[in-house]
Amino acid sequence: MAASLPQKAAMAGMPPQQQSHLPPGAASAPGQPPMPPQGALREISPVFLCRIGQETVQDIVTRTMEIFQITRATQLPNGVTQSQAMYQDRFGKLQEHLRQLALLFRKLRLLYERCVEMTSDLQEGPPELVPYVGEEVVSVRVEPCSAAVNQERQEVLEKVRQKNQEMKVLMDQMRNLLWDVNAMLTLRK
Repeated sequence: MAASLPQKAAMAGMPPQQQSHLPPGAASAPGQPPMPPQGALREISPVFLCRIGQETVQDIVTRTMEIFQITRATQLPNGVTQSQAMYQDRFGKLQEHLRQLALLFRKLRLLYERCVEMTSDLQEGPPELVPYVGEEVVSVRVEPCSAAVNQERQEVLEKVRQKNQEMKVLMDQMRNLLWDVNAMLTLRK
């Protein structure tokens, strides 16, 4: 009874949506070790697995960004001798990040397979991906537009055509100007 009171107190400060997604034993008090699951084969909810998967994807992105930052900071050999220790340090960091990435991808694959396994009864794949195959398409009656709406549409279309023509003329002028500038620069050299 004493162990359930801290658990209820810890859950009281959380929104009900988060309480339902907690794994078994995750709502224990901060000073106490988490309570073991009630059964050795107790199922973890697919929502919780998806949340772990989302965090794993965020970790993968973070590690990948760190790898790119390390490689961007690395200078290519240009004849200047740099510290061998610095290169070894960067190489070690890259190796560690790549090893961690491989582990994170394995973890993500396991989470995915477990989620698919747990939700296989919920997933009903459509027999065909093309909609309305084998079914008659019900025609929808479209009301004719009023004359004012049609006139406004025509006016807007005409304005769009005019603007497109103006933009085309400007692009042609800019292209010709760039050709002239490039020709002058090549003659100058």
